[in-house]
Amino acid sequence: MSNSDDSTNGTQFQAGPLIISAVMVGAGALIAFAGLTVGATYVIAVTRRRIQEMEVPPSELARMKWTQAKAAVSAGASAWQNGTRTSVTTDS
Repeated sequence: MSNSDDSTNGTQFQAGPLIISAVMVGAGALIAFAGLTVGATYVIAVTRRRIQEMEVPPSELARMKWTQAKAAVSAGASAWQNGTRTSVTTDS
């Protein structure tokens, strides 16, 4: 037996199953992309509807909360720096 006879008996791949699997993966990716698109569109629509139904827009609500936080920080810093004036009595 020569070396040329051994090389022809190796494993051979068929292209058919590889092509079919690539097509199926591509189709699955398209279906997944379509599902993600539908879901994202729905979430965006619901979010927009909820924002429109709010009495106070989110930007104004954030501005109000920021003002409250600044006032609280200022009051806390003032109280910490000034402290409370209490008289200390000693019993004799």
